[in-house]
Amino acid sequence: MAREKGWKGKESRERLLAAAIDEFANQGFHKTKVSTIVTRAGLTQPAFYIYFSSKEAIFDEVVNDFHERLRMMMKTIRMEPGIETEDVPKRVLFAVETLFRFLAENPNLTRIGLFQTPEAKKIKEELAFMVVENLRAEQQAGYFHPDLSMEIVAECLVGIVERLTVSQLFSKKSNAESLAAQVVHLLMYGMFAHGSVLREKP
Repeated sequence: MAREKGWKGKESRERLLAAAIDEFANQGFHKTKVSTIVTRAGLTQPAFYIYFSSKEAIFDEVVNDFHERLRMMMKTIRMEPGIETEDVPKRVLFAVETLFRFLAENPNLTRIGLFQTPEAKKIKEELAFMVVENLRAEQQAGYFHPDLSMEIVAECLVGIVERLTVSQLFSKKSNAESLAAQVVHLLMYGMFAHGSVLREKP
């Protein structure tokens, strides 16, 4: 019986979180009401307060969950030393695609964690810092040009990802795979056709 109550409690909590994520993402924090969350979850307001002390508490949990999952994901995509040169572009593609897939997996959670929360600026700054750490380690492993500033590369990449998430992923104009392919081609091979490079005028 205790096991059943525990399972039902976990299910109720998850239903409240799912309903809250949808409401916060589409209505914003201030317009979202606890009464709407519990109605959508098929529960009662007393049930809500068993699991969360307030609307602020459930919002904070949603943001913290996004933040922690983002941290964990970034740790999985760093390239380890010893990768063959010809395999590096594939691994970079995998890393960028993994990031886009993470953001596209739950668009409402991404809207809250990356754009709506007052912590969004801090989260994006931390994302840039995590990208810098990965890139520096990969640069030291010899995968990227030693003269490149990894801080600038990271800021460029985070800016690209942020903008494309809004304009392409949320609108479903593109998916994670196609976006990653375009971004990686741009970053690694540039825009010039036939291997052309910028040259100074004589």
